[in-house]
Amino acid sequence: MKVFTYSEARQKLSKLLVMAQKEDVEIRRRDGSVFTLRAKRSKAKSPFDIAGIDTGISSREIVDAVRESRKRYRIRLDRESEANHDLNRDRELLK
Repeated sequence: MKVFTYSEARQKLSKLLVMAQKEDVEIRRRDGSVFTLRAKRSKAKSPFDIAGIDTGISSREIVDAVRESRKRYRIRLDRESEANHDLNRDRELLK
Protein backbone atom coordinates (compact mmCIF):
# COMPACT_ATOMS: atom_id res chain seq x y z
CA MET A 1 0.00 0.00 0.00
CA LYS A 2 1.31 3.42 -0.99
CA VAL A 3 1.05 6.27 1.51
CA PHE A 4 0.78 9.94 0.56
CA THR A 5 0.33 13.15 2.47
CA TYR A 6 -2.74 15.22 1.79
CA SER A 7 -0.67 17.79 -0.12
CA GLU A 8 0.94 15.08 -2.32
CA ALA A 9 -2.46 13.53 -2.97
CA ARG A 10 -3.88 16.86 -4.14
CA GLN A 11 -0.97 17.39 -6.53
CA LYS A 12 -0.96 13.81 -7.89
CA LEU A 13 -4.65 12.91 -7.86
CA SER A 14 -4.64 11.51 -11.39
CA LYS A 15 -1.66 9.28 -10.58
CA LEU A 16 -3.30 8.14 -7.32
CA LEU A 17 -6.48 7.12 -9.15
CA VAL A 18 -4.45 4.96 -11.54
CA MET A 19 -2.55 3.42 -8.62
CA ALA A 20 -5.79 2.76 -6.74
CA GLN A 21 -6.92 0.49 -9.58
CA LYS A 22 -4.10 -1.90 -8.63
CA GLU A 23 -3.73 -1.40 -4.88
CA ASP A 24 -5.10 0.61 -1.97
CA VAL A 25 -3.67 4.11 -1.57
CA GLU A 26 -3.53 5.74 1.86
CA ILE A 27 -3.78 9.50 2.35
CA ARG A 28 -2.72 11.04 5.70
CA ARG A 29 -3.58 14.51 6.88
CA ARG A 30 -1.59 16.61 9.33
CA ASP A 31 -4.26 16.22 12.00
CA GLY A 32 -3.68 12.44 11.92
CA SER A 33 -6.79 11.39 10.02
CA VAL A 34 -6.18 8.65 7.48
CA PHE A 35 -8.17 7.84 4.34
CA THR A 36 -7.94 4.88 1.99
CA LEU A 37 -8.46 5.34 -1.72
CA ARG A 38 -9.68 2.14 -3.37
CA ALA A 39 -11.10 1.60 -6.86
CA LYS A 40 -14.65 0.32 -6.87
CA ARG A 41 -14.89 -3.07 -8.54
CA SER A 42 -17.62 -3.23 -11.13
CA LYS A 43 -19.49 -6.47 -11.41
CA ALA A 44 -19.27 -8.05 -14.82
CA LYS A 45 -22.78 -8.18 -16.21
CA SER A 46 -24.08 -10.76 -18.56
CA PRO A 47 -26.27 -9.63 -21.44
CA PHE A 48 -28.71 -12.26 -20.14
CA ASP A 49 -28.83 -10.64 -16.69
CA ILE A 50 -32.24 -9.01 -16.92
CA ALA A 51 -34.87 -8.12 -14.39
CA GLY A 52 -37.56 -10.71 -13.86
CA ILE A 53 -41.28 -10.19 -14.20
CA ASP A 54 -44.03 -11.26 -11.83
CA THR A 55 -46.14 -13.80 -13.71
CA GLY A 56 -48.22 -14.75 -10.74
CA ILE A 57 -47.44 -18.45 -11.21
CA SER A 58 -45.06 -20.71 -9.34
CA SER A 59 -41.87 -22.33 -10.61
CA ARG A 60 -43.62 -25.68 -10.37
CA GLU A 61 -46.41 -24.50 -12.68
CA ILE A 62 -43.84 -23.27 -15.22
CA VAL A 63 -41.99 -26.60 -15.15
CA ASP A 64 -45.27 -28.50 -15.57
CA ALA A 65 -46.21 -26.33 -18.55
CA VAL A 66 -42.82 -26.91 -20.21
CA ARG A 67 -43.10 -30.67 -19.67
CA GLU A 68 -46.61 -30.73 -21.14
CA SER A 69 -45.43 -28.73 -24.15
CA ARG A 70 -42.53 -31.13 -24.74
CA LYS A 71 -44.87 -34.11 -24.43
CA ARG A 72 -47.23 -32.67 -27.07
CA TYR A 73 -44.26 -31.91 -29.35
CA ARG A 74 -42.99 -35.50 -29.08
CA ILE A 75 -46.46 -36.86 -29.88
CA ARG A 76 -46.65 -34.61 -32.97
CA LEU A 77 -43.20 -35.75 -34.12
CA ASP A 78 -44.20 -39.38 -33.67
CA ARG A 79 -47.35 -38.85 -35.76
CA GLU A 80 -45.41 -37.08 -38.51
CA SER A 81 -42.84 -39.86 -38.51
CA GLU A 82 -45.59 -42.50 -38.82
CA ALA A 83 -47.25 -40.54 -41.63
CA ASN A 84 -43.94 -40.28 -43.52
CA HIS A 85 -43.35 -43.99 -43.02
CA ASP A 86 -46.83 -44.81 -44.36
CA LEU A 87 -46.33 -42.46 -47.31
CA ASN A 88 -43.00 -44.09 -48.21
CA ARG A 89 -44.58 -47.56 -47.91
CA ASP A 90 -47.44 -46.53 -50.22
CA ARG A 91 -44.97 -45.15 -52.76
CA GLU A 92 -43.09 -48.46 -52.72
CA LEU A 93 -46.33 -50.37 -53.31
CA LEU A 94 -47.23 -48.15 -56.29
CA LYS A 95 -43.96 -48.81 -58.07
